Amino acid sequence: MSHRSQSFRPALRGFAIGLFCLAASADAAFAADSDADAPAKPTVPNIYLDLRTTYATIPAGTLGLGFGNSSLAAAFQALAARRGATLPGGLPAAKSVAVDFPLTVDVSNRVSLYGGVSGSSTDLGGGWSSFDITSWNIGVQADLYQQNGGKIPTITLQSTLTQSVPNEQGMTTSFNNILEFDYALDEDETRGWLAGVQYTHTDIASHFARIRPNTILYAGGYYQWPSNWKFTGRLGVQSFGGAQLGGRPLAESFTQPILRLDLDRMDDNDNRLFGITAQIAWMPKPSYQVTLRTPLYAVRN
Repeated sequence: MSHRSQSFRPALRGFAIGLFCLAASADAAFAADSDADAPAKPTVPNIYLDLRTTYATIPAGTLGLGFGNSSLAAAFQALAARRGATLPGGLPAAKSVAVDFPLTVDVSNRVSLYGGVSGSSTDLGGGWSSFDITSWNIGVQADLYQQNGGKIPTITLQSTLTQSVPNEQGMTTSFNNILEFDYALDEDETRGWLAGVQYTHTDIASHFARIRPNTILYAGGYYQWPSNWKFTGRLGVQSFGGAQLGGRPLAESFTQPILRLDLDRMDDNDNRLFGITAQIAWMPKPSYQVTLRTPLYAVRN
């Protein structure tokens, strides 16, 4: 194991401790300002496997980037770092199928904790690789402030740590943070506007490779019909600093538009029953990504 990979361990411990501290402090703060007339919280939190299946096309000369955080980016970045030296012509165009299995616990209606493993299979032009576990992740999503009919939008922070496997030269560790502002236009919060920023920092366990940060600034909106179907759209600009291997470009930097569209089926308590996401990201050539979300509930309130 390289010295750099060993240096990840304090960061991993610090991140995990930070997640639980954030969840605990957020819950304590939320309880302090809760309305005395609010209904009692369920005694058992929502517990479910937030199963996500993604198919993506990736143009030549770039990495799997975009909204969210899945096994796709971690797996392809690690693969690129390991195989970059044997690809003198640069990274080829690729297709990938990734499945994420994060076990999610809604600690309250404001805080969720999740963690699990992800697997993927990639086709670099010579046929599909075997489907293998390629990363694990832990994270937290918390409403730092809720609008509740006021003038200040709901402020949500989501932080995720993803590490590729196996633990060897070229493995990647990514820190993904999303800060989103949600301004509801009605009391039931069935329509509103969104704005946010996503920042991703990735380290490679190699002295010869480097991936620079990726940032997305976006705005959008959502509408939920009485039938509990919900549509959300986000349009933004993605800026990637590029990647280098052995002093030569592995992936070029770019600043290009990105579009994400979500259609979700919710229940009366705003639990997701089914979802489909379509994303187009220009890198600068377009990358297409489709994700199916089929959560499997052990407990659903």
